[in-house]
Amino acid sequence: MNVYIKKLFSKRFAPLLAMLIFPVLGMIYAAVNRVDDKVWSLVTPFDQAVPFIKWFAVPYSVWIIYIYICVLFFFVKDVRTFYRAIATYTVCALLCYLVYSVFQTTVPRPALDGSDPLTRLVAYIYNRDRPFNCFPSIHCFSSYMVFRILASSSFKTRRSLSLIGIGSGLIILSTQFIKQHVVLDLIAGIALVELVLPVVVLAERWIARELAAGNRTKSRAKSRAKSTYYSS
Repeated sequence: MNVYIKKLFSKRFAPLLAMLIFPVLGMIYAAVNRVDDKVWSLVTPFDQAVPFIKWFAVPYSVWIIYIYICVLFFFVKDVRTFYRAIATYTVCALLCYLVYSVFQTTVPRPALDGSDPLTRLVAYIYNRDRPFNCFPSIHCFSSYMVFRILASSSFKTRRSLSLIGIGSGLIILSTQFIKQHVVLDLIAGIALVELVLPVVVLAERWIARELAAGNRTKSRAKSRAKSTYYSS
């Protein structure tokens, strides 16, 4: 009985191993977060008009925890949606890294004045996250991605849509108000999800069809084997 429970437990939670891709992607991010030659600026008059609001450092700083919570929520609700989120994030992140390696952009940061907790938090963010790897924004694409995937799921509720919509919205806005990204970084992040997610869904359906066809073939083979056994 204990062996059966262990097997059932391991089978149920084995998909979570897919989340190990996150630290791997983090290492790739660190490798491309540098400048070799020319750095581009995508600042527009709109960006110059956007004010600096330091309290947005709070939603910005909890971004990765928020993404993990959303992905785990998908795992609890539907493993297929969980895999969809992991695949979409991975493909989008790798495409971002490709862009960073050939088109590196930067965002000018304001001078910080003060020693209050929020100003220190912004200073910590600025020190930890170099002002490169901006276009497209990973914060924006991933935050939009979890909302987009939830919105297309069968288990969405008004409450879950509201919570994740507000969470994703605050993180996306935070990239603008603490001057970590410009509006083109935001737009590119959202566009990236809209391009990658349909491809992931199509690939998912193709894999499901192939697996179903394989299972049917195995089932027919077993039936023929049984028929041959009993007839003999």
